[in-house]
Amino acid sequence: MRGDERHSTTILSVRHKGVVAIGGDGQVTIGGTVVKHNARKIRRLHDNRVVVGFSGSTADAFALLERFEAKLKDFQGNMPKAATELAKEWRTDRVLRRLECLMAAVDKEHSLLLSGSGDVLVPDDGIIGIGSGGAMATAAARALIRHSSLDAKAIVEEALRIAAGLCIYTNDQIYVEEVT
Repeated sequence: MRGDERHSTTILSVRHKGVVAIGGDGQVTIGGTVVKHNARKIRRLHDNRVVVGFSGSTADAFALLERFEAKLKDFQGNMPKAATELAKEWRTDRVLRRLECLMAAVDKEHSLLLSGSGDVLVPDDGIIGIGSGGAMATAAARALIRHSSLDAKAIVEEALRIAAGLCIYTNDQIYVEEVT
């Protein structure tokens, strides 16, 4: 690992009982040093109807968020179409394809994972985990869905806390948004 490598987040989205929640921790690190504890990596787009969480380079994520917002406008809020068009552009554009970021995007009907390699993925179980602690948060969310009566927002919060207890690049400064 290079000394300036950033491990900047854990993002988790859960679709459960008709509600989708998406949250992230607040930690940003460079190398082995924590440089920020309370970063917000969740953004509302398109008149607050779409919520996006991102992991990776913050500057790259903001550049992609702007483009995604424009695509949502171009396609009248059709998130799957906007995401597919963004992914195509992200993969083929000479400048954009160098951007290092993953995005989880949710609205009332859809949960999507977008990547720079052109992926637009729909999770089988309505759960998306990205970033350094994403796999840990996903595993915790799956267990909580099966073995608790928690709602989507509480599952996201608790699963992120569990990931924070395991992943050194994840903290317990958690921010969660719901889409109902």
